[in-house]
Amino acid sequence: MFRNLRIIVFVYYLLTAISIVTILYYFIEIIKIENILLLLLILLCLIAFAGIILAKLSIDPLVEHVTNLQNLSKETLYELNLPISTIMTNIHMLKKNLNSDKDIKRISRIENACEMLQQRYNELDYMIKLQSSNVTYEIINLDELLKSRVEFIKHIFPHIEFDLLVEPTQIYNDKVGLSKVIDNLIDNAVKYSQNIHKISIKLQDSALYIQDYGCGIDEMELLRIFDDYYQSNENIKGFGIGLGMVKRFCDTNNIVLKFRSKPNIGTVVILKFKEN
Repeated sequence: MFRNLRIIVFVYYLLTAISIVTILYYFIEIIKIENILLLLLILLCLIAFAGIILAKLSIDPLVEHVTNLQNLSKETLYELNLPISTIMTNIHMLKKNLNSDKDIKRISRIENACEMLQQRYNELDYMIKLQSSNVTYEIINLDELLKSRVEFIKHIFPHIEFDLLVEPTQIYNDKVGLSKVIDNLIDNAVKYSQNIHKISIKLQDSALYIQDYGCGIDEMELLRIFDDYYQSNENIKGFGIGLGMVKRFCDTNNIVLKFRSKPNIGTVVILKFKEN
């Protein structure tokens, strides 16, 4: 599609240039217009008209392509929801009839994997709503949200010890987006904790502290951590897009985001919320 678009634009440019030269020749040689201002006005009108046509030729296929992608995403999400719900329902039914510890562990792993799929589904749904400015803001019990996110992540990283210290805190924010931010920050803390399997999470005075005791990063790397696709350690799996998303969310929702880190000591991420 885009190759054809480039050909169309090139041909249009060529025809436009020929047309402008021909029309100017007509006004100068045939009609004998000698008024420079009038010629410039005619030339400006021709360029403006050509620009409008070119913009339409360029934008219309792109708008159609983006619309098709959005429709495909919505349809895919709708089709994913049914099998995920079916799997979860049948898992709950199977667990009632299992007696073997080995079978219970197997079905639990399937359940955890399904919960991860459900989480990805929720994130895709959130991203679509975000693009359409259809995000829901609500009063959130941040301490309860933190506990639920930690419980979810424990299923993924059962070897990690989470030291959780929270006080009751209410904020008004986007719950789905904030859950994604918290998951990203805890996931990063786990990945960079190396051999020290402990993460400290504290919620106090409307500020959230997520601390790992791993490799840490130096001051020069701190300046680049929000760049998309940047990773301070290439051996750690990931796409390098998490912190960029976190910063955009915090900037949009008036959350103060700070990092404190020292090599070989660890990193502390601080989120400062407005008091409700």
